[in-house]
Amino acid sequence: MPELPEVEVTRRRLAPVLLGRRIRSIDTTRPSYVFVTPPGRLRKALAGRVAISIDRLGKYLLLRLDDGNTFVVHLGMTGQFFSAAAISPRLLSATARASLSPDEQPDFEPDIHTHVVLRFEDGGPHVYFRDVRKFGKLFLLSAGKEHPRLERLGLDALEVSGPHLFAASRKRKTSIKALLLDQAVLAGVGNIYADEALFLAGVRPGRRSARLTRLESERLAQALVGVLERSIETGGSSISDYVAPDGSDGAYQDERHVYARKGEPCKVCGTTIVRRVVAQRSAHYCPQCQR
Repeated sequence: MPELPEVEVTRRRLAPVLLGRRIRSIDTTRPSYVFVTPPGRLRKALAGRVAISIDRLGKYLLLRLDDGNTFVVHLGMTGQFFSAAAISPRLLSATARASLSPDEQPDFEPDIHTHVVLRFEDGGPHVYFRDVRKFGKLFLLSAGKEHPRLERLGLDALEVSGPHLFAASRKRKTSIKALLLDQAVLAGVGNIYADEALFLAGVRPGRRSARLTRLESERLAQALVGVLERSIETGGSSISDYVAPDGSDGAYQDERHVYARKGEPCKVCGTTIVRRVVAQRSAHYCPQCQR
């Protein structure tokens, strides 16, 4: 599932192929749970508009339009937001059966999983939003209005500090892993970067949040920001479906210490990496390095 780094990379690389271009028309699939705003309303609202900036809040992309409205996009688990000019061996490959070779991709025609096609007046490359599993979300935010999906988000994870994390962990019966995944506490963190940050901070994912000390909170906050920034720098993690809008893969997956490394030796001490279920999510950690 794309997390904060992947969404931030998407934001940065969408800008050159989207900003300043007037939308001539928008094609959509039929109404489904991808569309929080009905597709007919989206088509009407986006036609003729220009995206003047792209912001990010947690895992949400916010395309600010020239009429003051905002087109909000959440990639979900398998969402891909990309230029028609992009080529990648894994682009469009939510499953191996759905993959296209690089030679086939320039001739790609929007399929039933391509829920939005943005066409522009300049005749340049279209921009697609494709999501096979339909866990992504698309909606229009009217100028000056709020939306419950955005209002309930906590602090953006890139801004977390030790005091914020310590305060959030007080009197919590939940695990520290569950706390990091709680989007009302920290917006943008998912399984990959929670596991990696906990490893770097030396904290086990199943430990009760209320047992986190001030010093550990500081270490964990610094580790989390460091991991997120490093992943953004390397283009995100391309473990399954994620590719950037230009078709390039991320490289952070090559630097993972624990995530999805069950049974492999810890890169620090050599102890076998363990996987267990914490807060109904898989958690990977080193029994020696993390306490």
